[in-house]
Amino acid sequence: MVLETKRLTLRPFQDSDAESIYEYAKDPRVGPIAGWPVHTSVENSLEIIRNVLAVPETYAVCLKDDNKAIGSIGLMIGEKSNLNIPDNEGEIGYWIGVPFWGQGLIPEAVNELIRHALDDLKLVNLWCGYFDGNEKSKRCQEKCGFKYHHTNTDIHWELMDDIRTEHVTLLER
Repeated sequence: MVLETKRLTLRPFQDSDAESIYEYAKDPRVGPIAGWPVHTSVENSLEIIRNVLAVPETYAVCLKDDNKAIGSIGLMIGEKSNLNIPDNEGEIGYWIGVPFWGQGLIPEAVNELIRHALDDLKLVNLWCGYFDGNEKSKRCQEKCGFKYHHTNTDIHWELMDDIRTEHVTLLER
């Protein structure tokens, strides 16, 4: 499935996205604050595309003018979420490359994924989270209508093998 906004195309990942994803995911300002390690090579990005990102309801965030992947947005429904939610609820996760920060692109993508989740998939609640210190993600969630729900402290985050505090937000139908 392909979703579109005024400036973006949200489409399934392809192997050919590995180079552009690596370009943005190698930046240490992107992955670690979102909970995943810096990509180490184009081959590493290709492996992540094939094993993590090429799944239903996960989309490459692309500018309409060139269709180049500059980030990712996904909807993890029910047991695919790490938040222990029922099958009629979903969790949204996202990231975008540093050159695209501050342009409102991720809120635009999140709002389209909210529309898709509520209208097309008929989900009843949507969840989102951000780790301590990720003020950009917190602001995005607030702009998109998510409200603070709870905080999980001292959680072991396996992907980074560290201890984190996660703030969880909720958007109710």
